[in-house]
Amino acid sequence: MQDTVRIPVCYNNSPCYDIVLGQNAEFIESEISQFNLSNRKVAIVTDSNVGPLHAHTLEKELQKIAKTVVVYTFTAGEENKNLSTVQALYEFLIRHIFDRNDVLVALGGGVVGDLTGFTAATYLRGIRFFQAPTSLLAMVDSSIGGKTGVDFAAYKNMVGAFYMPSGVYMNLSTIKTLPEREYLSGMGEIIKHGLIKDQSYYSWMKENCEAIKKRELSTVLPLVQKSCNIKRDVVERDPKEQGERALLNFGHSIGHAVEKLMGFQLLHGECVAIGMVGASYISMKRNLITEDEFLDIKQTIARFNLPTSISGLSADEIISVMGNDKKVDAGTIKFILLQHIGSAIVDTTVSKEEIRMAINYLSDVEG
Repeated sequence: MQDTVRIPVCYNNSPCYDIVLGQNAEFIESEISQFNLSNRKVAIVTDSNVGPLHAHTLEKELQKIAKTVVVYTFTAGEENKNLSTVQALYEFLIRHIFDRNDVLVALGGGVVGDLTGFTAATYLRGIRFFQAPTSLLAMVDSSIGGKTGVDFAAYKNMVGAFYMPSGVYMNLSTIKTLPEREYLSGMGEIIKHGLIKDQSYYSWMKENCEAIKKRELSTVLPLVQKSCNIKRDVVERDPKEQGERALLNFGHSIGHAVEKLMGFQLLHGECVAIGMVGASYISMKRNLITEDEFLDIKQTIARFNLPTSISGLSADEIISVMGNDKKVDAGTIKFILLQHIGSAIVDTTVSKEEIRMAINYLSDVEG
């Protein structure tokens, strides 16, 4: 397995940066050294789950190239991805006299990355930050594309900004420390990438299911690399989600509503998996995909130990929450449907009756 893989990213009117995949933390020091931090302060922002496992290792690497390295740790959990935590981080940075030429490094999963990015976008009107994602989900999704944000009154990512990192550095060995459920949650977004953009990639995932589940790095590397390339390509063409980027929301309309109504007891990738089954069901009912394709999608999601049904939620509850989602435009839900495996479309004509039918299916089926 090669030492590092580099994926260059360039957006319109934005500086270019690299996504770099490596096998340990050592490459991060050499990568970040190009930014000349010898007289700068660095704050590693992490949470109470990731910090004890990885913060000290990264701190030692960054101490080789920075004037000062400090670590800020907040309590892990989606419920702490809010403005109160951002405020506490502002106060930490002010107390340590961080100026706009200093740097933040987001070490953790999507919650850490989103919150750190939003803080970087708004502290002193913007300071540099780097993403160092440690979960499979964050590696292939939230660390790429410049979306930052926090939840507000339990509405997911309702407050945020588009703000690009200066670099994204993925130490793939961190996935070995993830709980099984956390690791496989990342497959929700990865399966999504294959379904909306690349049928051959989707087939490759199915063929390599067991190696992926065993976290064999020789298989995980091309898995993460391909998903990063898919998301990079989409975001480069549509950085502010004016068109094609909306396709990345496949499974998210129902998924975000389930996530909120369950009080974030289900992981994000699990909710996306449920949402993908629902959206695929509507696609089948519209004769966009066949019943065999729909059942294959559902079976593939289940093979990666992701849920394919819901219980304890009513269709009315889910539809009501969907109406408050940030993806709603003038009261119209931009629903993402499959026209075949490997190709998706944005559809604004999906009715409440179709959504209700899909939710009822999700509630009635087993597993």
